[in-house]
Amino acid sequence: MAEGRAATPMTVPLIVACAFFMENFDATVITTALPSIGQTFGVSAVEAGTGMTAYFVALAAFIPVSGWAADRFGVKTVFRLSMALFTLASVACGLCQSLEQFIAARIVQGAGGAMLVPVGRLAVLRAVEKAEFVRAMSWVTTPALVGSVIGPPVGGFLTTYVSWRWVFLLQVPVGLLGIILVTRYFAPDRGRDRRPLDWVGFLSIGPGIALLVAALEIAARGETGAALPLALLGAGAAVLTVAVLHASRHPAPLIDPSLLRIDTFARSVGSGNLFIVAAAAVPFLMPLMLQVGFGFSAFASGLMTFTGAAGALAMKAASPAILRRYGFRTVLVGNGLLVAVATILCALFTQATPAAAIAAVLLAFGFARSLQFVALNTIAYANVPPERMSAATTFAGMTRQVGNAAGVAGSALILQALVGPGSATVTASDLSAALFAVGGVAGCSALLFLRLDPAAGADVSGHGRKPPPKT
Repeated sequence: MAEGRAATPMTVPLIVACAFFMENFDATVITTALPSIGQTFGVSAVEAGTGMTAYFVALAAFIPVSGWAADRFGVKTVFRLSMALFTLASVACGLCQSLEQFIAARIVQGAGGAMLVPVGRLAVLRAVEKAEFVRAMSWVTTPALVGSVIGPPVGGFLTTYVSWRWVFLLQVPVGLLGIILVTRYFAPDRGRDRRPLDWVGFLSIGPGIALLVAALEIAARGETGAALPLALLGAGAAVLTVAVLHASRHPAPLIDPSLLRIDTFARSVGSGNLFIVAAAAVPFLMPLMLQVGFGFSAFASGLMTFTGAAGALAMKAASPAILRRYGFRTVLVGNGLLVAVATILCALFTQATPAAAIAAVLLAFGFARSLQFVALNTIAYANVPPERMSAATTFAGMTRQVGNAAGVAGSALILQALVGPGSATVTASDLSAALFAVGGVAGCSALLFLRLDPAAGADVSGHGRKPPPKT
């Protein structure tokens, strides 16, 4: 994709980064507002949590169609429309007067968010040269991570001192600015592919993924027992089996399994998704450790975990040089093990641990987590042909969403197993055990990359080549 008027090479990545920030901020900011939302609508916080499940289900259901839509109608059109839909739904969430209205608005918001990430990533990959992939992905990834980190403290502050409605209304000016910037700087593209929509794929992949995500979300809350989540998991697996069989015979499937023949893409989606599970679990478990285990207030806990955002910001400048110096395999293994060690150190925290030590570990964790995301999101597309980029971003976006849901749900299930049926109290030791398990998952993900070719992605990272002379 050519650049828009008066654009620099990083203009499109920066615009996409703003959209990613908005989407990730929204996904996390609501957590601290649920009790107040439930009180407004006269329901419990658990019932209000249906709005979170509705959002994640819609997100999972509509991601598979994003690549086809971008190819058919153009990246600029679809990305701008998704931002507009997300922004309008944010207004609706802030103004709704009942739980039913809130759930409906969250479904619309999820549909818009489903297009933002894969289509935005596709816009970046088409806007920059391959040699700029690492730099561009660091610009895109960092604001997304910052959005997920600052969401809880900002949500807690707004809910406590203003109103939970501003959790959603605050996103409107960001969305409007994004729409203006997309209109100005994204080059027009009328679509590259006129193939018809794979309706069987759309009606099986989206609902299948939605059923899996719904099962994980419901299991994570532990309010319905095991029967319903297991039934949803079984139904989702059956529907996805149909989708895989259909994709293997369709000439232009919505989700193309042949992409897994590209080694770098397959490893990013497979081994990398184990890391996604671990990376999603820590932001869920650490606030519980600080608040439930150590007695921190919600606001103090949010400020402490915000140190991870500082690490992510530091990574933005360092990641291109690190990947150029060491290459993808060394970074994915060594840095992945650093994430695992940092997670295990979090499990060793006690009430006597100095706040400075906690902040230092979270700072290192934020840096390493963010670097791993950049490496994974870049190596995935290093060897994907340009004409298959839309299919690849859709495939990766779909699996990442399941990984995120699995990280949170898996952590919650571990806690439920540790607490046992006779108790409802989570202790610091329970949370430590869960963090140890998550650290093990992160370590396994890192070690699986030992089989990656040492030269993989060298044309993207520049590993083995001398850096260009400074001018």
